[in-house]
Amino acid sequence: MKIQELEAEVNYLRNEVNYYKKEIEKLMSTPLIEGVLLEVLPDGRAVVKSSTGPNLIVEISGSVDVSKLRSGSRVALNQRGSAVVSVLPTIEDPYVKAMEIDERPNVRYSDVGGLDEQIRELREVIELPLKNPELFKELGIEPPKGVLLYGPPGCGKTLLAKAVAGESNATFISLVSSELAQKFVGEGARIVRELFDYARKKAPSIVLIDEIDAIAAKRLDLGTSGEREIHRTLTQLLAELDGFDPLDNVKVIATTNRLDVIDPALLRPGRFDRLIYVPLPDLKGRVSIFKIHTRKMKLKDVDVEELARLTEGASGADIKAICTEAGFSALRAGRRYVSMEDFRYAIEKVLKGRFRPYAEGSDVEGRRGVHTVV
Repeated sequence: MKIQELEAEVNYLRNEVNYYKKEIEKLMSTPLIEGVLLEVLPDGRAVVKSSTGPNLIVEISGSVDVSKLRSGSRVALNQRGSAVVSVLPTIEDPYVKAMEIDERPNVRYSDVGGLDEQIRELREVIELPLKNPELFKELGIEPPKGVLLYGPPGCGKTLLAKAVAGESNATFISLVSSELAQKFVGEGARIVRELFDYARKKAPSIVLIDEIDAIAAKRLDLGTSGEREIHRTLTQLLAELDGFDPLDNVKVIATTNRLDVIDPALLRPGRFDRLIYVPLPDLKGRVSIFKIHTRKMKLKDVDVEELARLTEGASGADIKAICTEAGFSALRAGRRYVSMEDFRYAIEKVLKGRFRPYAEGSDVEGRRGVHTVV
């Protein structure tokens, strides 16, 4: 038994020695050079572009599966002879990959009030082509590529996009267009290109570009170097929307508050096929929004229709702020329910406070709750 224990210990120690020998060999081994395969020659050699600079004609190691070699593939080159020793997997930019939304928003179409017509159009343009592409093939028409939501701030443009993400089973990729404004030349255009390549790989997918006016302003002949770089990014975005690579199962949603500054090339059919205006809610819409935001609140003697009449010209964001402020008013009064007086106080505070700069000494009439939309 003693001999068996010692033999077992010897085997264990021998395995440990072999493991550490392999680790030392890895640490002492010559690093490989990354390259891009340009062409496989008829004689079995390959033309590669080394990351160190020049194009090289090199041998291909016998351990490499030649059938996996494609023009543009990433390969590893031996540092001494520059021979192709392995094919590297395609990498995805971690910056682009982080834009994918893993946890879906809990927003549904039922959480959006007063925008029934906009929801119907959005479902026609985005959901229908992804879920039933055969309908468009049968009719012989090309499905829309994207939709641009525009309108005053706080009216539910981003909320509509979140509802699409919550309702659809497609991969949802979200970014703010200011993220594409990079300081290095060509970096913004590269991110746009890799973003759409990633969206095609993860298709069916939906790409949301929030506040697109940050990169899609009208192009001018004169401008700073930073503006020219933004224009390069816009040009790449135009090419991705209507270029040679099809966007079969990739749909694009963009939002903006400033349609007047958007470049006309982006608004033409074939890029954003549908422009959907998201207006301030009417009386019926305000009633619906109040019902959505108060359905979890404990109310007492609250007339929702009266609240809607008192908030003429308010946006959806204003109504949400009013409901929150009414709750705080009830808390300050030591009550566990929200009354009509709390809402009246909240309306006065939220809407009047917003227009206070125009109250005195101004040529603009600052009437409470009235928005002027240019």
